[in-house]
Amino acid sequence: MNENPIETQLLNLIDLLNGLVWGNVLIYVLLISGAFFTIATGFVQFRYFGHMLSNFKNSRNTSGGISPFQAFCTGLAARVGTGNLAGVAVAIVLGGPGAVFWMWLVAIIGMATSFVESTLAQTFKVKNEDGSSRGGPAYYIQQGLGSRTWGIVFALCLMISFGFAFNGVQANSISDALELAFDIPDWVSGIFITLATAIVIWGGTKRVAVFVEYVVPVMALAYILIALIVVLLNIADLPAAVSNIVSSALGFQEAGAGALGAAMMNGIKRGLFSNEAGMGSAANAAATANPNPHHPATQGFFQMFGVFVDTIVICTCTAAIILLFDGYEDSKLTGIQLTQVALSSHLGDWSGTFLAIVITFFAFTSIVANYSYAESNLKFITEDNLRLQVYRLILLAVVMYGSIGSLPLVWNFADLTMGVMALVNLVALCLLFKYVRVIFKDYQEQHARGELPVFEKSLYPEIAKKIDDDVWSETREEVHAKNPPL
Repeated sequence: MNENPIETQLLNLIDLLNGLVWGNVLIYVLLISGAFFTIATGFVQFRYFGHMLSNFKNSRNTSGGISPFQAFCTGLAARVGTGNLAGVAVAIVLGGPGAVFWMWLVAIIGMATSFVESTLAQTFKVKNEDGSSRGGPAYYIQQGLGSRTWGIVFALCLMISFGFAFNGVQANSISDALELAFDIPDWVSGIFITLATAIVIWGGTKRVAVFVEYVVPVMALAYILIALIVVLLNIADLPAAVSNIVSSALGFQEAGAGALGAAMMNGIKRGLFSNEAGMGSAANAAATANPNPHHPATQGFFQMFGVFVDTIVICTCTAAIILLFDGYEDSKLTGIQLTQVALSSHLGDWSGTFLAIVITFFAFTSIVANYSYAESNLKFITEDNLRLQVYRLILLAVVMYGSIGSLPLVWNFADLTMGVMALVNLVALCLLFKYVRVIFKDYQEQHARGELPVFEKSLYPEIAKKIDDDVWSETREEVHAKNPPL
């Protein structure tokens, strides 16, 4: 097949920009900031892991709006998708087994970063006319840092990255998977995905939350169960696979710094693409919740757990499926098709078909969750309904293009937009961390006293003056009147 010269030039330009953003800046900022948040919060992802799980007990209960569990599922829907099934395969092909180790590392420290950004999103959220809420980095940058311009920069980055680039990647993986499993032409898949997306996005963010609340947990559990079966069938080979991951990551194999650098670069890239910690995206979902307990840190715990599920659990499942497949090094495939072939080699052809169905649901829920993020950020810039409708139409066109477009071009463009967006957000997180320190301390002190934490902004005038009047305005007594402590 002849190469498209325009596409080749675009790919070369995007590769050059990616090298500047990733190779010289973002990897270091991501790791250093994640390590800082981990230490500054007292290793919140470890010390509060059990408490994090206990918050799910009442996560479906809310006095109105979107429940904490629905917001968690929306965040997980955007996280769990192509990055988990196709992205892991891309990372292993380009960076070797060691890339998996770096995915784990960026997830572990990223849990603290996710806690910080989601807590900020809840703190500085704003109310919609219907009583629901929205927020995210654009909002906490404007209110916390007092810079609307910087907030608009982030909003534009997210609208391009999630509305366009990421959704192109998700659609690309769906069409690839359906073509391999059912021999469906990519243009047919593209039409189907585009129409389905149109139906959901014109239904509003509440419909998105209800949709993903049921689809994501079922699909995730089904995929984890299949991966566990693969591991059990190959349990004797598991220690060697783990050893291969660690030794490759630390440069004990394939002598030279090149292999180590490739493992680190691709593992961190694909890890960030998958779990989104520090990117600021899941913070948009966190802001929509009416948390229970009624405290900004509550949703920080939920989204922190989302990072764990996404990378430590689901990405590891994909890595096990591929690395326990003897032919992965000789395969000419990459992306979702490599994962399909690897799974089929373990369990038979039916499992490749099953995976096509799973990736279709995973990627489609990511598309609609990504759209909900993009809509929130467009509304940050303008409330004009005509511009919203135009944006929706452009997004649908991108979904269609992604279904039939070039995989390298789509992935690399997503990397670039993701990198710029993450840089903008990480700088803001570092500048706003002083507020997270106060809010988290407030939560810790109430929890230590055996109380159900409630955030009363009147106790913190410096924070209160930056928050909208109708947000966090209730007293402890008013909160408990609506949701009595159990």
